[in-house]
Amino acid sequence: MDLRHLATLDAVAAEGTFGKAADRLGYTQSAVSQQVAALEKTVGGAVFDRPGGPKPVRLTPLGEVLLAHGRELLARAAATEDAVERFKAGEGRVDIGTFQSVTNVILPTVVRQILTEHPGADIRLFEEETDQPSADGLDLVFFDGRVRDAEQVKILDDPYVLVTRRGQFPDGPVPLRALHGAAMVAQPPICDQARVERVYADAGVAPLIVFRTADNRGVISMVRAGMGVAVMPRLALDVEDDLSTHELEPALAPREIYLAWQANRTLSPLATRVIELTKQTAAEL
Repeated sequence: MDLRHLATLDAVAAEGTFGKAADRLGYTQSAVSQQVAALEKTVGGAVFDRPGGPKPVRLTPLGEVLLAHGRELLARAAATEDAVERFKAGEGRVDIGTFQSVTNVILPTVVRQILTEHPGADIRLFEEETDQPSADGLDLVFFDGRVRDAEQVKILDDPYVLVTRRGQFPDGPVPLRALHGAAMVAQPPICDQARVERVYADAGVAPLIVFRTADNRGVISMVRAGMGVAVMPRLALDVEDDLSTHELEPALAPREIYLAWQANRTLSPLATRVIELTKQTAAEL
């Protein structure tokens, strides 16, 4: 069955005549007659009783059954068309893998703008600390490093700094060798933290790790408490007046933050807009 034929059936039933149905649909009366005839041929019976003269046509029992189900199909088709148009306009659902720094600093701006532009957008965030994420099952994923077997764009370079209690070191850069044997609070040795600790080892520097936590605020809190110093990327910091930050000499290579998605996959307009807004937000940082 052609949905146009069902729409014609609905119009004739509502208007009572082929002529009025033609006006409603923007067809000629002969076109309406042809579509009704084609529908009757498809279902194998008459859908209207035609009394002739000025009297309106009436649905046959077969026509009543067909119209009841036909209206459901027309409603579903209209809902599908509406959903497709909203999807093209940027609504729908987007699933994003993230981690603490991105969640706290970049994504609030991105999510706020998306929901301003598309209040009906369905945004789902999934935060997990993992050594190597996968883009499978997600539309987009943030990671502090390149993601294997994925398409990706580099969002920003995030430099590392030394975080200490105020006055613990003189103002200005601190030699990397000053960290040898120093009490240090650190994140778990996964993701880019593992690379940082290899840099220490290559330089012959061996800090004394007294506490590890994946919670950025936990690291800062223990530095504030005097437990040790920390080396952290700037994006992870929320440093208050009682703490100081110092550049290291030689400087550590910054961590690289990427936004990735499954290779050879067509992105939705909503996911594409998230990428655009992420680039803008990172550039402003």
